[in-house]
Amino acid sequence: MSIVKFSEVAHRANTKEDRFNTDKIYYVGGEHIESEELIIHDKGLIKGSTIGPMFYCGFKSGQILFVTRNPHLKKCGVAEFDGICSEKTFVIETKDRNVLLQEYLALVMQTDDFWDYCEENKSGGVNYFLNWSTLADYEFSLPSLPEQKALADKLWAAYRLKESYKKLLTATEEMVKSQFIEMFGSVDDNPKSYDVKKVGDFAECFAGATPSTKISSYWDNGIIPWMSSGEVHKGRVQDTDAKITQQGYDGCSTKMVPIHSIVVALAGQGKTRGTVAINDIELCTNQSLCAIVPNEEVNYEYLFHNLRGRYRELRSMSGDVDGRGGLNLKHIQSIKVILPPMSEQMKFVSIAHQADKSEFELRKSIDAIDAVIKSLINN
Repeated sequence: MSIVKFSEVAHRANTKEDRFNTDKIYYVGGEHIESEELIIHDKGLIKGSTIGPMFYCGFKSGQILFVTRNPHLKKCGVAEFDGICSEKTFVIETKDRNVLLQEYLALVMQTDDFWDYCEENKSGGVNYFLNWSTLADYEFSLPSLPEQKALADKLWAAYRLKESYKKLLTATEEMVKSQFIEMFGSVDDNPKSYDVKKVGDFAECFAGATPSTKISSYWDNGIIPWMSSGEVHKGRVQDTDAKITQQGYDGCSTKMVPIHSIVVALAGQGKTRGTVAINDIELCTNQSLCAIVPNEEVNYEYLFHNLRGRYRELRSMSGDVDGRGGLNLKHIQSIKVILPPMSEQMKFVSIAHQADKSEFELRKSIDAIDAVIKSLINN
């Protein structure tokens, strides 16, 4: 096994373009790339005629897109379609597949060692970034081709299995959404003339805050659960990745969120904005999350499934559905919700509980596969 520099075995493969004859072009921005995910699924669609004189980088299916800004977000993945991206995104490709497999290179660029190097060697001020010259100097161990293939095959098999479970999870969520519409309709199509109220009329809404990360006493040996934006993807939050101390809690404006509230992501990378979760424990949150604490008119699980089924609607409230943007408390408070009698809400909740059990098992399987993937990548 040899030690090689990144630039010895890989290079930037993108070409700048200033004219496009194709009417519809896929575009990938940082918001389309999920943190620590190997494959890029999301993309925007734009017309070539609208691009004008701006310069973009073209990429081909199978090439790796690496977002150079804010490397701590760990945004790097393999595109499975042709398109364009910002020139601030590096398009990476192996120089010689007889030396380094593209599938193995994608693995290398997801290791903890790689991301630690990026974070330690970033440049800039508010929006940190990584220079190509810095990335070119990154060194890593390069095993033989058979060893590369064996490890890459295991990695991608695990990842494809994870993808299949995620599709089942999505299908389960869609089934619940369809059941809700069948039973109650919607705000705009309300055949049974149920009451319609704004969230702010039946719930308290508030955002959290983040204790200074520069003060170690705010975080070291903390016991108060503190939820970050990305954790809304857990669906049901039964623990948080970070804990803060009482000093940290007192040192910022975050608030405790009562158990069985709804938490909505106001901002976040990729698919995070507009995603909702239920907290099964008392916790506090960062400033990019809004807690919705409903009163006795609304069952919290009924509200959770209602809002989760309106994901794209929530995203559109802040502007471009697939682009950058952010929700705020006024947006959340203004959301209209159809409110049947509590007895009807509970009928729906009993149906949704069965789906929740399936989702719980699917999420456990996805988490287990993620652990296998991380082990493969870092060992």
